[in-house]
Amino acid sequence: MEHMETDFCVVGGGPAGLALSLLLLRSGARVALVERARSFDREFRGEILQPGGMLILQQLGVLDRARRRGGYPLRRFQLVEHERVLMDIDYRQLPAPYDFLLSIPQQHLLAELLAACREHQDFTYLEGQSVTDLHHDNGKVAGAVVGRGEQRLRIDAHVTVGADGRYSKTRKLAGLGYTRVEAFEHDILWFKIPSEDRPAHDIRVYRSGGSPVLIYDSYPDSIQIGWTLPHGGYKELASEGFPALVRRIEQAVPIYADRVRASLTGPGDLSLLDVFAGSADTWVTDGLVLIGDAAHTHGPIGAQGINLALQDAAVLHPVLVDSWQTKDAGRERLSVYERTRRPDIDAVFTLQARQSAAMLTHGGMSDRIRPLVARLLAHTPVYRKILQQIAFGRTPVRARADLFIRRTGSQAA
Repeated sequence: MEHMETDFCVVGGGPAGLALSLLLLRSGARVALVERARSFDREFRGEILQPGGMLILQQLGVLDRARRRGGYPLRRFQLVEHERVLMDIDYRQLPAPYDFLLSIPQQHLLAELLAACREHQDFTYLEGQSVTDLHHDNGKVAGAVVGRGEQRLRIDAHVTVGADGRYSKTRKLAGLGYTRVEAFEHDILWFKIPSEDRPAHDIRVYRSGGSPVLIYDSYPDSIQIGWTLPHGGYKELASEGFPALVRRIEQAVPIYADRVRASLTGPGDLSLLDVFAGSADTWVTDGLVLIGDAAHTHGPIGAQGINLALQDAAVLHPVLVDSWQTKDAGRERLSVYERTRRPDIDAVFTLQARQSAAMLTHGGMSDRIRPLVARLLAHTPVYRKILQQIAFGRTPVRARADLFIRRTGSQAA
């Protein structure tokens, strides 16, 4: 078995893994990033950046580069019922320059983060590779094993980071438990239709008597639609046949019925998101840390996924730098990250559950009181507090730029 040495082995090349890799590289560390896919040429659903995520990307020098590839600024988050706006959360009330949401293909973001990482000579990118085991030394995780048989590579690292998503292989290999919580009543069926007109610059939860839908502009010329359906109920709906499924969607979003009918030609045009919440029982052990969806899983309400991943990376970064400099990868030192971050993640769980109940449930008392509650909320201090928390989190996060080292010559920023 071949082997290599590095300071940090990061498993997973999504927003969390790439952002953390770049933060560590800019602090002078060696980083090996293991990513199972060979390219970013695949379908992603997470496309919305909140102001808090944009702030971190700006500090890393990649936000403007990603935006130049194309994206749409979104001004508002609206709850619309039968063409009547019940709730209008206007991001322009936030201070500039982060007074908007950004709809941007995740490929654009990942490509620029990877390009920035590759500007550092101490970066190793192992694409098209899967972690098959963890390497241990004296009872602590000391790296990862990539590949199988004669093609195996052992990566020796001070700390290994699992950033490989909600079904994390790293988490399973480490034997860390995970608690799944069925906190949401809906799953979401995602699809795209042609925009055929100028962007609306809004995210909308649209209710018209059928199941609510989430709608927003998707660069370059599409509208992303998420049709909610009963949690775990897709199999039964699909058994009615694809034409019947399309008719149900048309009823839920009549303003786009013609385009839905023309665009959805088969099940391959749909992507089902199993919506659930969950968290690893612990995010750290000796020599290993989990971040992003590998540590905690959320629903799509409030467009938090990418932003939480970026904030996780920014919070973990100084903890790892301290661990590296002190040569201490023990659980106690790494646990500073979990103790700092978990209360904010718990707050997101609570807020998302409330948002889902308020916007997506239907029938009975909820339909009668929703318009009243929405109007009252817009005229109370709670509105501004909720906007701030959705945009930046309970505790706003910034990257620790003071830990970056100066680069010279061809390595200069």
